[in-house]
Amino acid sequence: MNISYFISKRIRKSESGSFSSTIHKVAVVTIAIGLSAAIVSFLIMLGFQSGVKEKMYGFSHHLLITKFTMNNAVAEQPFNYDIDLYKNPGKLPFIKHIQEYGHKPGLIKTDNEVLGIVFKGVAKSFDRLAFNENIVEGKFIAFSDSGYSHEIVISRIIANKIRANVGDAIILHFFQNPPRYRKLKIVGIYETNLSDYFDSRVVIGDLRLVQQLNGWSANQAGGLEVQIDLNYYSGFELWKKEIAGYSNAISERIINNPEEPNKFARTLSAIWNFSFDHDRAALDDAQQQIGESMDYDLNIETVRDKYVQVFEWLDLVKRQVHILLTIILIVVSVNMISVILILVMERTPMVGLLKAMGASNKLVRSVFVYNGMSLVAKGLMIGNIIGVGFCLMQSQFHWVKLNPHDYYMSYVPVEWSWFTVIALNLIVFAVVSVVLLLPARFISRIQPVQAIRFD
Repeated sequence: MNISYFISKRIRKSESGSFSSTIHKVAVVTIAIGLSAAIVSFLIMLGFQSGVKEKMYGFSHHLLITKFTMNNAVAEQPFNYDIDLYKNPGKLPFIKHIQEYGHKPGLIKTDNEVLGIVFKGVAKSFDRLAFNENIVEGKFIAFSDSGYSHEIVISRIIANKIRANVGDAIILHFFQNPPRYRKLKIVGIYETNLSDYFDSRVVIGDLRLVQQLNGWSANQAGGLEVQIDLNYYSGFELWKKEIAGYSNAISERIINNPEEPNKFARTLSAIWNFSFDHDRAALDDAQQQIGESMDYDLNIETVRDKYVQVFEWLDLVKRQVHILLTIILIVVSVNMISVILILVMERTPMVGLLKAMGASNKLVRSVFVYNGMSLVAKGLMIGNIIGVGFCLMQSQFHWVKLNPHDYYMSYVPVEWSWFTVIALNLIVFAVVSVVLLLPARFISRIQPVQAIRFD
């Protein structure tokens, strides 16, 4: 039997009801609260990222291909979308779907309201399956074999402003010379809660209406939306590629830059600020490969670049969660150091007696390390129960509600990732276990004679 573990086990039994027992309970509670807070924070962060990204990708896909232009108009310049990428998407195995679209500005005029909108024309190639999750009432538009469809889908926000319901007919006025209008029927209402980008202004209809109003041919559109299979990319390969590119950038801009006055500090800052995002790296790689196969008059951008504010907000949430984990580890580590020091002080006579009997410093240190690790194990078990239990309840019942106009979600989302839960457990256990060695080294300074007489 391991003598250090045996002594540690006897100490824990004999400390029941003592001051050390109270301190141990505080340590267990601290670890449990810290781990549960980390689990809840990370799973909620993943939920926000997954939920918001799915809404963005469901509405606009991952990559946008448009005609290169210097203006920032809502309506795109038309181009012939019947290019090789559209006809043969299978040449690039990471492409899942391609669909054409076109925007046209206009307004909705009723007896009481005048509301500016952007009409988004889509075709039969539109990915309804991805968008149907946003349909809250009615159905998606039906495309006719000849002519354009007179059906449209509007957002909940627009429907409330113009006091319209599914089945109502409204008149859309389009900005052009001469102005034109069309009477269209509302067949569905969608809600993404991304009001600043979609819900407050976008009306979805038939692309052929945009083509007719603009005088485009049947194979012309304002752009192409490309859906990427993000699972096609290996996370490790993307990470290696991004590390290599980031290292080269640091070398060129900092280390090999003769005008840089403080290379060491800037290099450390650059390393600290590095963060790897699988989706971003995959989209950048797909953008590069698709861009190399297109004509030079076409522009390709990721949805992250087009709606940069949303993804910057998600990155900010991610950084805050990482800061929270760092604070939790610091608090738990300091608390465990205090607990071990108190235990050593209380057990000083025992330490002196063990040393007098020939025990090595390593053996005595192991006694207190085992004691501390048992507290960590208890704290981790309780923390997992609290953290995973709370997330399970939230995912099932959605108890914690949010303002969807501020957070893009009507409730706090939870994305299950057992890899994240296990990783957090390993991080907390590893960090605290290493920290336990610091106060235990104090034992080597204790002299047996003085320790036995210690009161």
